[in-house]
Amino acid sequence: MKRTSALRRALMAGGTLPALLLFATACGDDMGGMDHGSGGSPTAAASASAPSSATANDADVMFAQMMIPHHRQAVEMADLAPARASDPELKNLALKIKAAQDPEIATMTGWLTAWGKPTAAPEGHNMHGANPSGMPGMADDEQMNMLKATKGTEFDKMFAQMMIDHHKGAIEMAKTEQADGANPDAKALAAKIEADQAAEVQTLQRILDRL
Repeated sequence: MKRTSALRRALMAGGTLPALLLFATACGDDMGGMDHGSGGSPTAAASASAPSSATANDADVMFAQMMIPHHRQAVEMADLAPARASDPELKNLALKIKAAQDPEIATMTGWLTAWGKPTAAPEGHNMHGANPSGMPGMADDEQMNMLKATKGTEFDKMFAQMMIDHHKGAIEMAKTEQADGANPDAKALAAKIEADQAAEVQTLQRILDRL
């Protein structure tokens, strides 16, 4: 009320411009005080405090925790191909598998960190020893050691069959995520994994059939 009265008196006295400047300054001071209290626009604050990761459910978390070691084993198998494989098409496919799955490992690790969840698979779902329950397609230590001990056509055949089984396991996990997950990014990745690896299974089977 005091500021309004002062403005009215100033206008009546012919001091229009100074009065307007005085009023603008006063309003600016008031708005500045309001900004300090709000910390920014409500929309921006809400966006910052509610990332898309908030929609993740238990199925999303399990999918990422289990698919990371699953992918890591596929990458480990693919890393053997350049020095041991003899079939050029199989070598090229191994490179593609590694190129696709390495970034997906990084993506899922980032999700788990954002969700505040451990990046390691739950106890009983690790990739060491016998084929872990709940992680279909995973090779056990004996199978991996046999693969590492072979070369040439023998390696090609073993690699193709093991990777077919491995991919089918990943496809099964990806379908479960699409059915039970809630996070749109995780479900989209699961759909990509299913499509990519189904195509690779067909290629691997064709290679295996002609070896």
